[in-house]
Amino acid sequence: MIDRQKMPPIVDAVDYQLELKPYAHHQLANGVDVYMIDAGAEEVLQMEWLYKAGNCYESQNLIAATTNYLLRAGTTQHTAYDLDEQIDYVGAYVNRGCYNQQAGLTLHCLNKHIDVLLPLIREVLTDSIFPAHELLLYQQNMKQRLSVNLRKSDYVAGRLIDAYLFGEDHPYGRYSSPASFDLLTREAILAFYDRYYLHGHFQLFVAGKIPADLLKKLNRYFGDLPIHKTDLPIHTICPSVQKKFNIQNDPAGVQGAIRIARPFPGRHHPDFLPALVLNTVFGGFFGSRLMNNIREEKGYTYGIHSHLLNLQQTSAWMISTEAGKEVCEATIKEVYAEMNRICNEPISEEELNLVRNYMMGGLLGDLDGPFQLIARWKNLILNDLPPAHFYRTIDTIRTVKARQLQELAQRYLNPSDFYELVVV
Repeated sequence: MIDRQKMPPIVDAVDYQLELKPYAHHQLANGVDVYMIDAGAEEVLQMEWLYKAGNCYESQNLIAATTNYLLRAGTTQHTAYDLDEQIDYVGAYVNRGCYNQQAGLTLHCLNKHIDVLLPLIREVLTDSIFPAHELLLYQQNMKQRLSVNLRKSDYVAGRLIDAYLFGEDHPYGRYSSPASFDLLTREAILAFYDRYYLHGHFQLFVAGKIPADLLKKLNRYFGDLPIHKTDLPIHTICPSVQKKFNIQNDPAGVQGAIRIARPFPGRHHPDFLPALVLNTVFGGFFGSRLMNNIREEKGYTYGIHSHLLNLQQTSAWMISTEAGKEVCEATIKEVYAEMNRICNEPISEEELNLVRNYMMGGLLGDLDGPFQLIARWKNLILNDLPPAHFYRTIDTIRTVKARQLQELAQRYLNPSDFYELVVV
């Protein structure tokens, strides 16, 4: 029996022995991979159909995102309103998402309603008709939204820094314009849908309390779909030669959006994992050096953050903030001062232990529940990383030395290597 009069021992997060619950791997009759995490106490499911149909596969700007968004715009059997009614009636939620490499649908539902919902999902994925009036409404709404967003310096800065890093013609750097929405046609959308959905390739990620017969039902509704190998087009990264930009977006604006970024090796590079620790010290959490200096001491901003971009083909190191336009220059100066400090002074053991515990606590959150578990596995699978990568991450957090991080900073935190953008 637990002695309630005795305080339990306090254990630092860094000392926890974390384990990543394994998934069950299955294949449908057509060879589609199904990854399942059976966990949780509630009778709920999350299912994601993830196609190789992201921005990298499009030959015309916005085709991938538009096709994905309009999947629920109607089929030969149901209008968009009918689909929404049937999904909402059983308390389910269907979301679409289009990213750089992948695009797909995610379903959240109660287990007892899968017999109603799986036929509807199949219908959406195989029988969408993309009505002309729905496309027109989408174009009008998106152009209006773009018009509003382009008044926001932070939104403009996010678009431009990607274009400077990767080039405007690269999927990672390409951005939308009113003209690109006007050029969308139903014929082009149908062609993309036919190639990358009807005759493409997808994976299924399932998490929750898995019914015993779910795999059989998935096979019934999706195991007969034609599957074809889809090669990822090769795109050349063409970064800007110029590295410093100052953009006037709103003459009446009082704040400037700041982006400071540089290219960085992808997840398979040996420097990536220790760089996650270094980034956390530098600007990756509320107690970081950038926050302590620029928010707490100088009061230039409400928040400043640095991170490594989550991209599959490459990566970038990005610092982002908003500050009063009269202190933008001073803010950038302090960012570079912190780069120089972390390059020239070893991180103290006290600070490094704080960051270790913070990062391990974040990993604990990533393992809290079936939906978080499948998200962690999906990240590994899509990036072609082995399960051992998770444990290498933990080992790096626990064992990386201050001297290693200083040497890493000296390699990558050189101000002259960074692109610098201010949008006011």
